[in-house]
Order: sequence, then structure tokens, then C-alpha cells
Amino acid sequence: MIVRDTTQLHGTEKQVFNERWHSTRLLLASDGMGFSFHITVLEAGSEHVFEYKHHFESVYCIRGEGTIEDLKTNKVYPIRPGVMYALDQHDRHRLSAHSELEMACCFNPPVTGTEIHREDGSYAPASDLST
Repeated sequence: MIVRDTTQLHGTEKQVFNERWHSTRLLLASDGMGFSFHITVLEAGSEHVFEYKHHFESVYCIRGEGTIEDLKTNKVYPIRPGVMYALDQHDRHRLSAHSELEMACCFNPPVTGTEIHREDGSYAPASDLST
């Protein structure tokens, strides 16, 4: 059984920061669950373009309000507590935080915790973390 408390992970290598968001990685590839699980907080007023070409992601909004835009169709969906979205087609998207957003995120394949977003908004494939 794995039990982790997010408050005990703050300030450790399990907490990753970017310019306008931070993510606490509760489960990673090394945990052997077949997926990773994170709690990510996005700063109010921030916009993020991502395209996970090598991962599927599902996200559940815990707190805050914003929008997600499918950059292929230009369709915009509201994000608020209780809303889930899944990027089942490796969808290129823009996530906009109208207020601070707290999101529960699940990645398959799981991330290792060392990934950084590349220029195109993706993570490198798990088999090649050097790109």
C-alpha cells in the first residue's frame, strides 16, 4: 500500500515548479502502478499550451475556474470544480486559469518526475528523456 500526504511532499523532489504552475507528484513511474498521479496548481491569469504526444492525460478540477481549448477544433470548454477532461487523442490544447486552478492529473504512461515541457508543449517519450 502506498500512502502519501501532499503537505509532506512540499519542498521535496516530488514537487516540480514552472513559471506559473507547480505540481506535486504523488505517484510516479517508479511506484509501478502503470500511471502517475499529480496535484497541479495553475496561477490565476496564466495560459498554458500543451500537447502530450507520448502520454494520455486525464484531469479533474478540484478548485478554481478556467477554460480548456482544443486547438484543432477551436472549441472551448469551461473548467470548474467537478469537471473532468481526458486528452484521449494527444490533443494540443490551451489551458487558461481564470482563477487559481487546482487539478488532479493522471498520466499514462506514468511520468518519472524528471520531465520538463519541451518547446512544443510535450514531454519526451518515457524511453528517451534526453530530448
